Amino acid sequence: MMGKKGTIAAAVLLVLVCVGAGALYLKFRPSVNEGSKNITVTVVHGDGSEKKFRYTTDAEYLGEVLEAEKLVEGTQGQYGMFITAADGEQADDSRQQWWCITKGGETVNTSAAQTPIADGDSYELTLKEGY
Repeated sequence: MMGKKGTIAAAVLLVLVCVGAGALYLKFRPSVNEGSKNITVTVVHGDGSEKKFRYTTDAEYLGEVLEAEKLVEGTQGQYGMFITAADGEQADDSRQQWWCITKGGETVNTSAAQTPIADGDSYELTLKEGY
């Protein structure tokens, strides 16, 4: 009898933790800004050269802009596009190259498809080597 009560209590506790985690996510998730925005995307190529692109858009997420402007190419995955090329430069898997997305020099923890944009934002796409 005592084991059954413990299992029920654990299940109730688990449900409460899940509800709490969901509430925290909804409260602190990145917000989406509607309307026209001006953003800058700087592509840092493998040779260190940089090229800036300025866009005016109504898009809400970075991935929408990058795809609409054909700045990137990639493959679709569970979390959106996995960027394999930017500004015509292809990442080389044999050299463990990949495109890193940063905002103001800080790595973003979401894919481009899940990164909300706001007016005045600046992003960087940098070709990195090594996993």
